Amino acid sequence: MKNWVKLNLFFLGESKKHLIFRSKQWNRNLEKIFKQSVFNEKYEEIGYIKEIFGPLKLPYISIKTLPGQNFNPNDEIYVKIR
Repeated sequence: MKNWVKLNLFFLGESKKHLIFRSKQWNRNLEKIFKQSVFNEKYEEIGYIKEIFGPLKLPYISIKTLPGQNFNPNDEIYVKIR
């Protein structure tokens, strides 16, 4: 069974190939999101989690978007975890 989880992220900016976010809230269970697909508010797939890095309490998250996907930094981001 998969559960939808809303990620509480703050958009920092873009690198050449990824969108970079900072987690506002984090717990160890969220480590399961690594390499998982991410979805916008309409539950349309926009990309996947490429990396989780930085401090353990409030890490940075890198998201690789799918080709041709437009991303609005104000949208909520969701992920399915098992």
